Amino acid sequence: MSTIVVFGAGGTAGSRIAAEAVDRGHRVIAAVRRPEATSYLPDGVRTVTGDATSERSVRELAPDADALVVAIGGGERGLWRAAAETLVTTLRPMPAAPRIIHLGGGSTLLTPRGTRFLDEPDFPEQYRDSAMGQADALDYYRSSADGVRWTYVSPPPLEFHPGDRTGHYRTGTDEPVTDDQGRSVLTYEDLAVAIVDEVEQPRHLNARFTAAY
Repeated sequence: MSTIVVFGAGGTAGSRIAAEAVDRGHRVIAAVRRPEATSYLPDGVRTVTGDATSERSVRELAPDADALVVAIGGGERGLWRAAAETLVTTLRPMPAAPRIIHLGGGSTLLTPRGTRFLDEPDFPEQYRDSAMGQADALDYYRSSADGVRWTYVSPPPLEFHPGDRTGHYRTGTDEPVTDDQGRSVLTYEDLAVAIVDEVEQPRHLNARFTAAY
């Protein structure tokens, strides 16, 4: 059994990650800004006030954790890099620091032409700031996260939505995983499966991976 802290456990992705982890018997701590608004989380999830961009929060929650999952959203562009920087700089001096699992954006994956989806001319403008923010976080992990263990997880760039939990998926690295029709599809529920699998059996240390059917 691992102790898993989920920052952003009140959100669509974070709540499913917390539920998947507690269903498998892990000790789960939901770190959210408003604990009173997370009554829908399953029994067994402990809810605390926490913020991935707060050094104090990270320092308080990290010592007993095996993994810190970042599933935050809804902020301005700088939010995700700020979380990455806070986690890395706070964990680096700690002995036996927990691993970071950062749920990032699918738009940072590469198209068949080798460009990022977020750089495509038809990329929706309303999502550009958050996409760039997640790209900034990935760049930071790759360039500045020496001395810590991290994994950045990208869902499919387009077809990613709530749905059924099948327990099945395939993984890739920097390009979307596609089916025979060229589609890259995954539910939030099965992304949660992939993330908890990664906690239990690390396969992408200090790297990014993506998952789809």
